[in-house]
Amino acid sequence: METEIELKFFVFPEFVDTIIDKISGARVIEQSCLHLGNIYFDTPEQHLRKHDTGLRIRRFNDERVQTLKTAGRVVAGLHQRPEYNAEHDSDTPNVHLHPEDAWPNDIALDDLQAQLYPLFSTNFVRQQWLVAMPDGSEIELAFDQGEVIAGDKTTPICEVELELKSGQTDALFTLARDLCSSGGMRLGNQSKAAKGYRLAMDAPADNVKPLTLVRTESTDSVETCFVNSLEHALSHWHYHEQIYIDTQDKLALQEIRIAIAFLRQIFLVFGEMVPKRASELLRQELKWLEDELHWLDESEHLAYLIEEKGNVLRKLDARKFLVASLKESAASLPSQDEMLSLLMSARYCGLLLDLSRWILTRDWQPFLDDKKRQILQESIDGHSGTLLDRTWEALDSAFSTSNQLLPTDYFKQKMRLRRNLMTGTCFALIYDDERRKGFRLPWLDLLQGIGDLMSLEPLRSRVQSLEDEEEREQLQRWLLRQERSILHAMEQTRRAGLEYPPYWQ
Repeated sequence: METEIELKFFVFPEFVDTIIDKISGARVIEQSCLHLGNIYFDTPEQHLRKHDTGLRIRRFNDERVQTLKTAGRVVAGLHQRPEYNAEHDSDTPNVHLHPEDAWPNDIALDDLQAQLYPLFSTNFVRQQWLVAMPDGSEIELAFDQGEVIAGDKTTPICEVELELKSGQTDALFTLARDLCSSGGMRLGNQSKAAKGYRLAMDAPADNVKPLTLVRTESTDSVETCFVNSLEHALSHWHYHEQIYIDTQDKLALQEIRIAIAFLRQIFLVFGEMVPKRASELLRQELKWLEDELHWLDESEHLAYLIEEKGNVLRKLDARKFLVASLKESAASLPSQDEMLSLLMSARYCGLLLDLSRWILTRDWQPFLDDKKRQILQESIDGHSGTLLDRTWEALDSAFSTSNQLLPTDYFKQKMRLRRNLMTGTCFALIYDDERRKGFRLPWLDLLQGIGDLMSLEPLRSRVQSLEDEEEREQLQRWLLRQERSILHAMEQTRRAGLEYPPYWQ
């Protein structure tokens, strides 16, 4: 058995020129160009797929190799997956070529052998270079171009893979960082096999989904919870990145933004245990990217007001003018092409690579003293309550009933409230679910109320644009009624939130 450690990237065909340029000064041990044909197998019920297991036969020249890949780990494009390789002499699989204990426990091999059939295939040309790194590590750099085939359906392959053949994982990131500095690379969690299954099943793009809870247990160490939370956020980010690439759905971009906000909150929550100077550069880059997506809230508010030709504004005489003006503003927001360019940019790719490397190599360790190192090994159960107390103290003060809050006051607290609601995501599963939901509900409603208030702002800025005095006054009265109604509901919600006992105490 070998453990394959590799980084995968999606690129454009012309990226091969960048590769050749980037490695021109490196020591290339070997270089080759192969035409590879691969047949992937599964049962009609996709039993292997359900176990995150893949079986293929690869053909090159007159040779065949059967490969069994078992469940592994993916962190922001870095794939770590055990695999078993065996020479073969046929395009018909033989399950007995691999050790019996390599297969999932509930699979009867003879039954599996009888049910296997070719599900899809991949054909591509692989240009590859074995590169010697300055630290002595050896990395196989491959550029694959071809297609996935399932019946009469095809989808293109244009990928770069960096596989660690010997040496340190860090060397993979060093080479990847150099390659991505020119842009045109996007880290990929979706393998050729995943593309093939999707094509064979004629599966639609994945659905946008909300951020789920980190699978934390009370016996986990503080450091384990920290790492799991970071990886959870990265997984959510990367999942929705692929959805946006496939569909250009802005809701997917919103979920990327939520993942970024969650990452920033994780760094804040664990800031006294994992020194902030250890993550300073990462946090700066996360803020940059969150700012790049800041326009999404405005887009959401404009879409709400414009929906069904301004149905929200149906009682206003100036509706047609307002809808036209709002549409003009919506059209001026960043375009799909601009967002796709951002996702393929050097800075964006570099941030994901740096996050992945930081997690995998535990780059915070050199910044720890003995006391912090000890705390990180202690149970999260003994620290989560304190961490939650700290993050909610500021909000408790900001939203105190002794404060009369105007819309601008709520606007200032929106991001803090949104991110503080994410804190519990790290530890939620170690607390009572009903109490947690009861505590969070009014605060989630309050966050929605802030969004409703903010959706009025595009209209408020257009009051003076109306030439007709009656229309101006009508819009002002309408805005005032809407604002008062929303603020009244938010006041009740704020009081309910402050009165509900914290679920962690």
